[in-house]
Amino acid sequence: MKSQNFQRTAALLTVLLASAVNANAADWSDTYIGYRYGTSFAEPYEGNSISKNIFNLSGVSGYSYGTNFFNVDMLMSNSNDPSAVGATSGAQETYVVYRNTVDWSKISGASMKMGILRDAGATFGFDYNTKTDAGYNSKKRMLVAGPTLMFDVPGFLNVSVLALQESNAPYNGFSHVSTPRYTYKVHPELDVVWGVPFTLGVPLLFKGYGDIIASKGLDEFGNQTATETHIDMEVMYSITKSFSAGVEYEYWKNKFGNNASGPAGSGAFAKTPMVRVEYHF
Repeated sequence: MKSQNFQRTAALLTVLLASAVNANAADWSDTYIGYRYGTSFAEPYEGNSISKNIFNLSGVSGYSYGTNFFNVDMLMSNSNDPSAVGATSGAQETYVVYRNTVDWSKISGASMKMGILRDAGATFGFDYNTKTDAGYNSKKRMLVAGPTLMFDVPGFLNVSVLALQESNAPYNGFSHVSTPRYTYKVHPELDVVWGVPFTLGVPLLFKGYGDIIASKGLDEFGNQTATETHIDMEVMYSITKSFSAGVEYEYWKNKFGNNASGPAGSGAFAKTPMVRVEYHF
């Protein structure tokens, strides 16, 4: 029941975010649905041979003071990441990301352009997830905020240094014990986001993000967390104005702060190729 309530909340949040973006008198916007699939996803303590079907709804828009971005992933695992102890069905997860980046030049009227720097500003937002599985059953909540530099390249390239305040309240599927919501220490993240067009006989788009996330201190069980390196990149080809397809690759070492050299094992080190399609409307 709790999982269903969280999923309903996530769905409602998605609708509200989409409505807010559309109602914000956007100067421009791009909304799309996507699908991606891979067979070597990894989860800490569970190994790295998990298949997942992932559907997403994403939107990015520009407004008078900056840009809004939201993404909702619906992740469905195969039985290698089971939905409950002894289950043959796979886990299900909802993950929501929202970011707002305010441009200094737009709010001040003064140009920040200098050399390869186009502008500077600040980014804030949140992550929200809920997962139903045999083990951890994550209920992550995270606030993010920090300065952003925007570089003058074809497309865009933004680099941010963000402060993260993260908490979780997992439910152990093996012992059936709920953990009270636990807040990790505030920790920094170096975040790089890009979308750069290029040509190899046909027009292509290279886009993605890369994060280096410092240790968040002790976890809720008293274990020391590790620095994470998480890179997700894709090359997309626009088959039509609305439909694009391509390939994606995710590299995630020390996933969720679990040390890949410790008990979490190979499941804390994901190296996952995927195929991806998107429909823009």
